[in-house]
Order: sequence, then C-alpha cells, then structure tokens
Amino acid sequence: MSETRSYNPWIGRVLTALPTAAFLASGTMKLMGGADGLKMFVEKFGYPASALAPIGAVELTCAALYAIPRTSALGAVLLTGYLGGAVATHVRVGDPFVAPVIFGVVVWAGLYFRDARVRAVLPLRAPAD
Repeated sequence: MSETRSYNPWIGRVLTALPTAAFLASGTMKLMGGADGLKMFVEKFGYPASALAPIGAVELTCAALYAIPRTSALGAVLLTGYLGGAVATHVRVGDPFVAPVIFGVVVWAGLYFRDARVRAVLPLRAPAD
C-alpha cells in the first residue's frame, strides 16, 4: 500500500516569495548604487565599483527566472550558484556565511513545495518497493 503525501502549495508560494523579494530588493539596490552599499561592496568585500551593476543585473535576472513557474528550476540553479559566490565572499573576508546558505535552502524548499516534479526527482525518502 502506498502512502501519498499532500503538500500545501501555499507553503511553496511563501517560501518562494521571501527570497524572491529579498533578491529583487538587493539587486535593485546594487543597480541604484547607493553610497552605503557601494562602500561595503568596494571596501569590505574588495570588489571593483564597476562590478556592482552587472552583479545586480544578474541577481535580478536569476530572481525573475526563479519567480516564473516555467523557469523556476533554472532560476533555482542559478541562484544556488549566485549564493555560492556570496558564501565564498563572506568566507574570504571572515564574515559569517550562514545567511546565504539559509537563503539557498529556502530557495530549494520553496521550489520543492510548489513543484511536484522537483519532489519526484528529489524525494525526502526512497519510495517503498
């Protein structure tokens, strides 16, 4: 006898909306190039000021791909790569890197709860024989 699980799609929507909103806000701030953000980006993290806008554009693109149901898996993969760069940056400057790791988990949890195909590919446990 097989056990079927019911997942509330609202869990997936909420877990998708939270990181999407954060990435959209962060990407927008990078494109606008505020003085405080630019100072931290250049002085603390050591990136050139000219890299701020392209990184913001990449962040916005990845967030948009993640928010659109048809391209959400691609968006999740790209955001995972983006967050890997964030982890590497924080490790390089000696900052805690837990936040980008948690964001990555939430990105995939949102996709997991809203897309049955992802649940089929990444089951939480092996199917019963």
